[in-house]
Amino acid sequence: MAERSRILVVDDEAQIARVLKTALSSQGYEIKTAGDGESALNLAIDWIPDLIVTDLSMPGMTGIELCKLVRERSQVPLIVLSVRGEEKTKIEALDAGADDYVTKPFSVNELLARVRANLRRVAAGQESSSAAVEDGDFYINPDSRVVRVSGKEVHLTPKEFDLLTFMARHPNKVLTHRVLLNAVWGGESVQQPEYLRVFINQLRKKVEPGETPQYIVTDPWVGYRFQPTGAPPL
Repeated sequence: MAERSRILVVDDEAQIARVLKTALSSQGYEIKTAGDGESALNLAIDWIPDLIVTDLSMPGMTGIELCKLVRERSQVPLIVLSVRGEEKTKIEALDAGADDYVTKPFSVNELLARVRANLRRVAAGQESSSAAVEDGDFYINPDSRVVRVSGKEVHLTPKEFDLLTFMARHPNKVLTHRVLLNAVWGGESVQQPEYLRVFINQLRKKVEPGETPQYIVTDPWVGYRFQPTGAPPL
């Protein structure tokens, strides 16, 4: 029998923690819960979870502080739970190392989908910087700098290629403006989001099948999400 994935749930609201534990356990995951950041950090060190789901607003150590401390020690996927309207806090959490977010009140099915996607990403392993990306409708070869979308070759400028490649190596994960700017243009450019808007628009003109983005989807006020198989229909 395959070993069950371990998930650490962190929330100071006991009722939410119980709901999450029940929902995740029903899917075969091994679950432990913590009611504060300090306890969660100790569990993360001793128990070594495969994924962490954490609230942002907690007494004592906040979810953002927890993300930073966990990320200093591990690359374990982090999904944060945020209250609707906490856009600034949500962005801070993603910049602190969180991989994804779910907004309260949330659908359990949505959370389960995010959990599965993040665990799949880890299971796939970290690709080397020169490895080709073959995912969904996309083929990207960093050595030859060849890009094909649905089998059709697309010609990109160097920066467009770098931006697409970085996003393609983090599929279905929300990437903040700061993370993208730092990865493609360097730390000195994180306060210049106009770079990103221009290149995202240019990239969309070349890879999207129509006027409505299907592959490079905007998360309003937060960043972008690359979906290699296209966005689901509304």
